[in-house]
Formats: sequence, C-alpha cells, structure tokens
Amino acid sequence: MADRRLQVFHTVAKMLSFTKAAETLHMTQPAVTFQVRQLEEQFNTRLFDRTHNRISLTEAGHRVYHFAEQIFELYAEMTNAVREVTGDVSGALVIGASTTIAEYMLPALLGDFKKHYPDVTVHLKVSNTDGIVHMVENNDIDLGVVEAQVANKNLVVERCRNDQLVVIVPPGHPLGDEEVTTADKLLEYPFICREEGSGTREVISEHLEHAGINACDLKICMELGSPEAVKGAVEAGMGISITSRATIMKELKLGTLLAVPLEPLLERPFSFVYQKQKFRHRVMDELLEFARNYCKEHQQPDYLNLANSSIDEKAPEAT
Repeated sequence: MADRRLQVFHTVAKMLSFTKAAETLHMTQPAVTFQVRQLEEQFNTRLFDRTHNRISLTEAGHRVYHFAEQIFELYAEMTNAVREVTGDVSGALVIGASTTIAEYMLPALLGDFKKHYPDVTVHLKVSNTDGIVHMVENNDIDLGVVEAQVANKNLVVERCRNDQLVVIVPPGHPLGDEEVTTADKLLEYPFICREEGSGTREVISEHLEHAGINACDLKICMELGSPEAVKGAVEAGMGISITSRATIMKELKLGTLLAVPLEPLLERPFSFVYQKQKFRHRVMDELLEFARNYCKEHQQPDYLNLANSSIDEKAPEAT
C-alpha cells in the first residue's frame, strides 16, 4: 500500500491548496496538514513555501512530487497486472459530463456498464463543456464526455457519436409549419439560449458564423443553465431555441413542442476527453471500450428519424 503521507502530499502538491486537498481526500484540513508535516519531518526539510495564504513547492518538494508520480503509477500498474491475472475488474471511476449528455445519454450507458461490471463504482460530475475540460486538465475526473470541440491538444479527444440539433418552437408558432428553416429566420423571433461556456451555445454560435450571422444579432431574451429550463421557457411561449433532438422526445410525443431541422443540418460530436497517459487503470480501459461499443450500437437512434408527432398520432417509443 502506498504511503498515506505521500498520497496526501501528492494531492496537496497537485492542487496547491490544503483546503481543496482535504475536500478531495475527505479529510479535515488539520489532518492533511499533520500528514504533510510528518513527511517534512521525515525528510528534515520543508516541502512547501507558505506565504500570504498561498503555497508553492520548494525545490525538495518538486523532487518528492516527481518521484511520487512515478511511485503511484508503478503501484497502479502493479494492481492492474494482478487484476489481469485474476480477471478482476473493480475499482472507482470519476466521470464528468456536460448537462445534455449527463441527463439524456449516460444513464442508459452507465446502467448497462454496471450490469456487466457490478464491482466498479462510478461517480458522475455534471458541468458545462468548459467545466468538464477544466476538470480533465486538473485530473479531477478520469474521463469527460462533452458536446463541443476541445481546444487543448494535450488531451485525447475521441468522438463517440453525432448529435442533431433542431429549432424548437411551441405549437402554433409560424416556424412550426415549416419542414426546415434557416439561420437567418432565427433573427425574427425572441431567442432563448444556454449560458456562457455551454457546448450547445458554442455550436450554435459557430453555425451562425458559418451562415454569415453574428450571434449578437439574435434577439436573446433569456440565458438559461439547463435543457429542461430552456424547454420550459419555449413551451411557455417566451421565445424559440435550438437544442438537441435527444432532449425533446417526451415533448414531441406530448405535442408541447415542435422540432424544425435547420438547413444546412446542424450536428455536433459527443466526445470522450481524457489525459494522454502511457498507463491507465484497467477499469478505465474497460469503460472506454464498453462506451465505444455502446455508441456504435446507438449511433443512429430512432429519434433522428422522428417527425413532429403527438401521442394521438401514436409516435414510436424513443430508445
């Protein structure tokens, strides 16, 4: 078992915060400070400089951190090697997902994964795309699943499936009778958009830019932080919006919303995002492979072929 003092030191050094390390390790801050001081006493030198409520690694601290990284990597490699012999797949993973994916894609995927690997514990964190990428960069999560492009070239970005976005309007809206609509027509109506940092908002802005339209020209009447809030505002007749067709299956069946595809078609990738590492835990590899296969099987879900329909028209069940 890896030295607990070294584990605590490594977490503090990675976050450069005793408070954040204590939260991550589920320890009190005094307990974290005590563990670090014990390690400093063992080496008979300071590992952190503490000034003005900020900490930084000393030269000795940098060297200890470097070796700690190697020690934990070797320890994880040893654990994986034993599990390959025994066939055991267990452990814990922390996954982060942007709101749309967390609410409409991951529950079924993780449910199936749990049936195959009951000894694996999966923790899910939800944020917008910017927040998830930031968590991956800081090693706060093992795997991110996002709905927009990722600019950091130091991360692995692996497309898992495509998602179609459509204009949503309430019944009786002038756009509701059109088979398709174009970006310029969006400028005629109050528009409800997602918050800054949302992958959906970023994709919409890029689509408008390609059509020669500045997103600032939209008549933005509200900025909301979730697909559910956006749908509710559109249902209430407060404006129109653009959202993933995957999020509106219930509303299409009930007839409370209408979906109008954009011309040209607006699609975006759902992507896995993770750190470039020469070694990963076996449970992470198993989840990635399982998710890849799941996405292949669900690459073209039924909702992409559904037209606007209500319960009275006996719309097919969503998968």
